[in-house]
Amino acid sequence: MGWAESFSIAVAATPSVFRTNGLDPKVEIAYEIRSAGLRVGLGNLGPRPAAGDSPPFGLHWESDLSEHQFKGRREDVRLVTGRGRYTADYDISGQVSGHFLRADRAHAKILRINTEAARRLPGVLDIVTATDAVAAGWKGTPSTAFFKGVGGSSLRVPFRAALAHGRVRFVGEPVALIVAESDSLAQDAAELVEIEYEDLPVVVEAGEAIAGGAVTLHEEMPDNLAFDYEYGDWGSTETGFADAAHVVRVDLHAQRIAGNPMEPKSCVAIYDAAGESYELCLPCQGAADLKSALAHITGLPPERFRIRAVDVGGGFGVRHEVYPEFLALMLAAKKTGRAVKWTGTRSETISGDHHGRAADLTGELALARDGRFLALRVRWLVNLGAYCSNSGPLINTIASPTSSAISLYDVPAVHGRHRLVFTNTTPTTAYRGAGRPNVAYLWERLVEEGARAVGIEPIKLRRRNLLRKDMFPLKTPTGSTYDSADPERLLTTALQVSDWKGFEQRRKAAKRAGKLRGIGLALFLEPSGGMGKEQVELRVEPDGRLSMFSLAGPSGQGHETAYPALVAQILGIPDDRIELRYNDVDAPKLVGVGTFGSRSLISHGAALATGAKEIVEKGRKLAAREFEVEADDVAFDNGQYRVVGTDLSISMRVLIERKWAEATHPLDTNVTLDLATAFPSGAHVAEVEIDPDTGAAWIVNYVAADDCGTIYNHKLVEGQLHGGLMQGIGQVFGEQIAYDPGTGQLLSGSFMDYFMPRADHLAPITLIDCGVPSPVNPLGAKGAGEAGATGSIPTLANAVLDALAPLNVRQVEMPFTPERIWRAIHQRT
Repeated sequence: MGWAESFSIAVAATPSVFRTNGLDPKVEIAYEIRSAGLRVGLGNLGPRPAAGDSPPFGLHWESDLSEHQFKGRREDVRLVTGRGRYTADYDISGQVSGHFLRADRAHAKILRINTEAARRLPGVLDIVTATDAVAAGWKGTPSTAFFKGVGGSSLRVPFRAALAHGRVRFVGEPVALIVAESDSLAQDAAELVEIEYEDLPVVVEAGEAIAGGAVTLHEEMPDNLAFDYEYGDWGSTETGFADAAHVVRVDLHAQRIAGNPMEPKSCVAIYDAAGESYELCLPCQGAADLKSALAHITGLPPERFRIRAVDVGGGFGVRHEVYPEFLALMLAAKKTGRAVKWTGTRSETISGDHHGRAADLTGELALARDGRFLALRVRWLVNLGAYCSNSGPLINTIASPTSSAISLYDVPAVHGRHRLVFTNTTPTTAYRGAGRPNVAYLWERLVEEGARAVGIEPIKLRRRNLLRKDMFPLKTPTGSTYDSADPERLLTTALQVSDWKGFEQRRKAAKRAGKLRGIGLALFLEPSGGMGKEQVELRVEPDGRLSMFSLAGPSGQGHETAYPALVAQILGIPDDRIELRYNDVDAPKLVGVGTFGSRSLISHGAALATGAKEIVEKGRKLAAREFEVEADDVAFDNGQYRVVGTDLSISMRVLIERKWAEATHPLDTNVTLDLATAFPSGAHVAEVEIDPDTGAAWIVNYVAADDCGTIYNHKLVEGQLHGGLMQGIGQVFGEQIAYDPGTGQLLSGSFMDYFMPRADHLAPITLIDCGVPSPVNPLGAKGAGEAGATGSIPTLANAVLDALAPLNVRQVEMPFTPERIWRAIHQRT
């Protein structure tokens, strides 16, 4: 969750924790932060500096408080006092404005684009269309596709240019970019562009797209099938079903979701003709990933791209993409010789940012007579939208569904088959959880139905099939290796803390008050980290401060606080002497990727910690040289080197700040790690109440027992869990991107029509740390960023359905809006 979202939710949800006392003409701000035990008065902050004058790193705006005096996150003071540096804050000398003209229909041939009248408007510099994009000779936007499907087939990736080429395939697809001296001029010129279309039939649902006679979106793919993927073992799974005493089946729909980061998709593009290079200011989840993708598209080496992304107002997976708008702006900057700036609107964010989820899920579970799980059969039908996004195919196949296929259950046979389909809708990609919530949702509904079929309590059925702690590390039937977990502890803890045994009394009390009360439980396990090598560099600066260069691309996670603290603890120096430099255009060339998939601490953090330990060893040799002893005779503890058996000592800080004769500081360190995937897990319990007269549902209690491995900053982890939980609540109770099935028109294109979770949707939360250190990385860490979303969706679904169970309502599709719940109650048969 981006900081801006985190802060806004915290303010609304807990006014006693964050209270704003208002702004006077001197811009005096006071916050009472009871959780930190101090009152902060920021005094006269003075005028905000011009965006072009503000440096990208560090605190330079004068105030009575620095990040290091503040006892919360280091970055908080900068962000909550308006000193963050987002894309809209970049103003380049001589820049001009860009405005996108977008498709107003879901599917049509582009017969003609007439830009003559628009070009004659004073102040219009250029109008970029697909003709310019094709003339550039660039490749289409990429998609991660290193894996094979059924029969050795590959993912079919249609060409996607910077602007719609030949036809439009979804409402909101960019067709032309108008470049003018101002935003208003660009918008006026867009009204003068004439586009002649020939409408084509529209298909918005995946099932309809692969049915006979469906319209073809891409001529080279007449069946609209992008990929047919399978995993597991079909033969052993069929045997398990043949031997089963009970077979249960669940059909679910994971509705399409908008990521909706608080910061809209935006970009400033600058072209340097002399160096044939580009500089881009944009929100992203890691500059290195974008450089690699841009190099692939343009044929230029990655070194020709400089990415500026200091503060990012939310990522959630949807900011890990090279959007076609970025490419169009690059073309415009090259053609005009001016920096071109575009700041997207909320409607452009909802319609054009890649969406999440959008899958039909079918699961079948084979059970023995005593309830033991024998086999699992999974089928997904995934709506990819009109094109392949970068991450959409990956997260709907090999990344999450395959790696965590058995969840926390001991099931010997699994077979899954996922079909990825093109439709006339916005492309879909990773969204917080990135396939994991679908796995957990399907599993936990199957377990509930399995318990009903066998005739035993759902908790008893879960316990009968839980993986044991001593079974880890565990090779799963789909080829993953689970590193560590303690499922029984998670389950027992969640049940005890939630007072599961006392629930029936609470249900009766709710009934007397005219309410329906339900309780839900869900277990889950998910992949985190991994994804190749990670390189960092730790460099001593001339002023004696330590700079840490990393490819981490934070969007609210607290990297600027967590990583310096981690390294400071190892080196025994104050953390205010250490600065994290991420997405730094002047950084050394590093290998690795950005921030996604709950990998930050596992990968970037572990690499930095390894680098710090290497510095300790280098320092040991320097101390030995200082005292003319062997390195083995020097001990290091709490920032001090001591010669064993003597009173000779020297501090790490002295060695760092000393001026050495060498050209580079002898403690400078560069390390590369290659880390395996870690698997966090959890057991969540929720209680909900429903008003049967209105269908309104609300959460009355939530307990989450999570194994996030070794935790280094509980406050940051709690923030990640809370953020994920809020996004899970959004999916369960209201969020949904809706299209008109006949026209493909977007029906939920603004916050007037698109539900967003608010503070009053969040119940009291109890978080319990049940961490089991991971053996696959030196920190023992596991991911935490996805757990709230992954756990909350099946937990809340089970709770709502439990509340409706006395009325014989067994299935309601998400989102559980008041209307849907009311209809389920009053139209049941």
